[in-house]
Amino acid sequence: MDMIQWSNIFRLGIKELWSLWRDPAMLFLIVYTTTLAVYSAGKAQPETLYHVPIAIVEEDGSALSQRIASAFYPPQFTRPAMIGMHEVDPGLDAGRFTLVLHLPAHFQRDVLAGRSPSVQLNVDATRNGQAFAANGAVAQIVQQEAAEFVQGHRSAPTQPVELVVRARFNPALNPAWFGSLMELINIVTMLSIILTGAALIREREHGTVEHLLVMPVTPGEIMLAKVWAMALVVLVATWVSLTAVIRWAIGVPIEGSVPLFLLGATLHLFATTSMGIFMATVARSMPQFGLLMVLIMMPLQMLSGGVTPRESMPLWVQYGMALAPTTHFTELAQAILYRGAGWAVVWPSLVWLLGIGAVLFSLALARFRKTIARMA
Repeated sequence: MDMIQWSNIFRLGIKELWSLWRDPAMLFLIVYTTTLAVYSAGKAQPETLYHVPIAIVEEDGSALSQRIASAFYPPQFTRPAMIGMHEVDPGLDAGRFTLVLHLPAHFQRDVLAGRSPSVQLNVDATRNGQAFAANGAVAQIVQQEAAEFVQGHRSAPTQPVELVVRARFNPALNPAWFGSLMELINIVTMLSIILTGAALIREREHGTVEHLLVMPVTPGEIMLAKVWAMALVVLVATWVSLTAVIRWAIGVPIEGSVPLFLLGATLHLFATTSMGIFMATVARSMPQFGLLMVLIMMPLQMLSGGVTPRESMPLWVQYGMALAPTTHFTELAQAILYRGAGWAVVWPSLVWLLGIGAVLFSLALARFRKTIARMA
């Protein structure tokens, strides 16, 4: 490429940036997804017990039942509401409680006599994010409090083997560390496809593509301009979100090199922006593009290894998703941001992203040339 071609690519890219600046809907999408959406994903805490509403039907009135009732406290549970048996079904139906624990009459007497009384736990399983985790927690609390009451002291039984658990990379098992970073990784993919695809469809709907055809520019220059302009916007937004939202607002420690992560994001954006242009040449309007986005984005997000480990997937899914850029970007991002991996660890992922990006760019360019040829 000579200097004139590079100048054309640069100026066309500036035109794309000005068009984006005059599009308030796209600007709002960029700001919202990289700030509030990332913050919400980190703070939602879907896998932990947090303010689970619980009620207790206490029919024994004994010291043991009161001890069990006092074992549920914030922030894992709300303060237990003491209700009667007639309030159980209405409370669950109205959604006021997720858990209702029933301690029957003569509960303490039966425990001390060794008769193993039955304790009923009613669970609103429609709130599955809390219900299944809370089910085991409540059972553990009741059994532990009853055992300590019978023994008269707190002691742990001697085990033949001592298991020492060491949680690497996330010692507190804080779901905010995982949720916020994975949300950002998904947003990078989504924004890059939407921005490039919408830019091309917008030009086609406004008739400005015909203006470009009479100018001394090639389809490759037009496409490269859209790729670098939209990739730059997403890359800057990613850096701001990683620094201001994830590291500062949520407090997630970033272990690895941010420049190395941004390098991987750049190669990933090269692939996904090309994918966005290819999809825009297939769709005839923005509604069609939106429907196509749903069909593409769901598999990319669900099967990339960010939600479920790839090792748990069928082999044909693992091999098929090896051709998707999101798979290697997710692997690279987790290695760098979570585990502090360096170049020696992530270079295969970078090579994969570069190769996949080159293939997608070639396919998108060939499709883009055919589309322009039909319009001419």
